[in-house]
Amino acid sequence: MLVAGISTYNGMITANERIDNKWGDIDTQLQRRSDLIPNLVSTTKAYAAQEKEIFTQVAEARSKLAGANSVGEKAQADAELSTALSRLLVVVERYPALKSDANFRQLADELAGTENRLAVARRDYNEAVRDYNTRIKKFPANMIAGMGGFAARDYYKAQEGAQEVPQVNF
Repeated sequence: MLVAGISTYNGMITANERIDNKWGDIDTQLQRRSDLIPNLVSTTKAYAAQEKEIFTQVAEARSKLAGANSVGEKAQADAELSTALSRLLVVVERYPALKSDANFRQLADELAGTENRLAVARRDYNEAVRDYNTRIKKFPANMIAGMGGFAARDYYKAQEGAQEVPQVNF
């Protein structure tokens, strides 16, 4: 009985650490994206200096992401930044010379790769949270979880309306 309790407790510790590791993967990709954005904005500004509003929105969204602490705050800031980046890419469509710029193309490719890695990291994080939350709710692990202070973890959720295509009007 004692061995089973220790094994269950250690399994919860492992599952909890897996979530922290997966969260670190998301954080790393969010930082990578955040680091790419100033270069992308600078390159775009050279071609589209009159589009000041979108550059301000991207900068503000990036700042919110940098200051976010909880999973929910990060998810909301991430959604705002994604919307601002979508608007930036619409601006890019209006400047064909920008789309052919080698530096811009490289940055856009890196950003697209980062977005793909973010999607995978979010999925992996949510799978780890699901496994952990399921584990701590099952009997008899739920009793050990309660005594050990293991609480359910939050999923990385998309912001309300994130499924909708952003409306961009100029």
